[in-house]
This record gives sequence, structure tokens and C-alpha cells, in this order.
Amino acid sequence: METHKALVIDDEQIVLDSVSKILREEDYTVEVTLSGRQGRDKAIEQDYDIVLTDIRMPDIGGMRVLRDVKRAKPSLPVVIITGYATVRSAVQAMKLGAADYLEKPFTPDQLLKACASALNLAATQAPEEQALIHQEEIIKVLEKAASDPRFFTSLLEDAADALDDYELTGPEKLALLTGDVEWIEGQIGPLTRSQRRWLDVRRSAEVW
Repeated sequence: METHKALVIDDEQIVLDSVSKILREEDYTVEVTLSGRQGRDKAIEQDYDIVLTDIRMPDIGGMRVLRDVKRAKPSLPVVIITGYATVRSAVQAMKLGAADYLEKPFTPDQLLKACASALNLAATQAPEEQALIHQEEIIKVLEKAASDPRFFTSLLEDAADALDDYELTGPEKLALLTGDVEWIEGQIGPLTRSQRRWLDVRRSAEVW
């Protein structure tokens, strides 16, 4: 049987213990961490076949983990772990590059199926382009967020769904929704204060 190496990121030790036990019984090699930031760094710096990350954590949330891991390693599958209150965000994460999501509490069978699905997806589909491609669309979103309060509110409440009318890739949407000022400015140059308004608000959000 092929052995896969998994990294599990969650701020609840009981979740780490449970996931580790289930995966190790299926011959996975498992590493765990209670820190979103440490987990992100480990995923980028070390070799794993799959990453599972909680969506809400004290230091950085699962969406930022997803963003940074996929940008560094586009083919590495990421599964989002979520509680009931953040299921909608986890579903949206699949539009933004996540391979699957798990709602707590999950069964061993659900965990194993999600991992198998994510690994299969990574093996059979080409990773999405991570570079910023649609510069004009990015600017349109930022300027509309700065001038249209209803659109700003829709971005806060609907997240990825609010961007359906724009020609943007998953990574571009994720950069907007996580307030990734540095990456966007690194791709298209300095933004105006009004263009940065949405990004500055979003980068301080708890989940994203």
C-alpha cells in the first residue's frame, strides 16, 4: 500500500489526536501542529502529500494557509476542516482552491474519503495558475468596493459569491478576499489609498 505524508493543522489537540489516529491506522505518515502560522510554514518548507487545516485559528486562519500553500505549491491538495458555523466559508474555499472540506464532528470514513478524493484530484487535475492574470478585473473590484457600500457589504457577507460576475481565477479571488496587499501590489504596482481600503479591512478579518 502506498504511504502518504499528511500535515494536520488545528488549534484543538483533540482534533489532531483523532485525525492522526485515523490516518496512521491507514498507513499515512502524519505530522501535526496547533499553529496556523507554523503549519503554513511547514507545508511550504517540507514535503507532504496532503494538508488538512482548520478554518478558524488564533494566529492565522485556514484561508490564509490555503492561499500561501497553494501559491508556493499549487499541486499540494488542501482539505479545510470546519465547524458548523463556518461551513459556508469552507464550501466557498473549494471555489478558491481547496480540494475538499470536513465538517466537525466527522467520522473516520468521512475523513478517509475526503483525503482520498483530495489526493486523487491532485493526481488527475493540473493545478490552477497562481500568477495574477486579470489586472483590470482586480482594479475593478477594488474600485467598486471603495465606491459602492452595497458591494463592500456583499464582499464581507458573500465573499467568493460576490465575485461571480468578475473574470478572476481562484487564486486572484483568494488574494482579494484575504486582503493580500503585498502580493497584489507586487504584481500590478502601488494601489491608491481608496483601492487599498477593502484589502486593509479584509486582512484583519478573523477567518480570512
